[in-house]
Amino acid sequence: MDTVITRLDAADFRDRLPEALGVYVEAMGYPPQVIRTRAAAWLEHSRRVGWSGYAAFEAPRRRLFGPTTGPLVAICYGYHGSRGQWWYGQVAEGLRARGLELPGDYVELTELHVSPAHQGNGIGREMLRRFLAERPEGTVMLSTPEVEDEDNGAWKLYRSLGFGDVLRDHRFDGDARPFAVLSRPLPLDDGEAPR
Repeated sequence: MDTVITRLDAADFRDRLPEALGVYVEAMGYPPQVIRTRAAAWLEHSRRVGWSGYAAFEAPRRRLFGPTTGPLVAICYGYHGSRGQWWYGQVAEGLRARGLELPGDYVELTELHVSPAHQGNGIGREMLRRFLAERPEGTVMLSTPEVEDEDNGAWKLYRSLGFGDVLRDHRFDGDARPFAVLSRPLPLDDGEAPR
């Protein structure tokens, strides 16, 4: 199925929040009630310095009259990382325990999710490449759940784009799962930049 990837401004994102959270819950395998607990955080994220995002939509079936896009099937967003943010504090603490520090200038890739029915078609890769191509920061950082042998689509995507380990088996407050924190320098090189 064809998709259309488009840049979102913060207002568009807020308008599409229920759809975006639906993709998040579906992609992560969370129960639907998680939407209520994440909505306030995602709204607050959209007001942070340097917020930008992309969404993918099913291509519309009718173009003459009717919607210009179909349902939202993927979401990607992030913002400039800085002191006072929850993720910053959690990762900084993990790094300090190892005698390390966060870089001074990074973008946090906060969310990247593709509906399971649309995974494996390069949507996540293209959204991530577009997102990273426009960022002014010198580094991108993210966290992703640990999986055995790094054997899922997210890990394959991040490794293929040159993300390396910052922290492994890191525990965030409120989540019992181990996470990896990954990073890579920016900008993307010509072979990685969107076409």
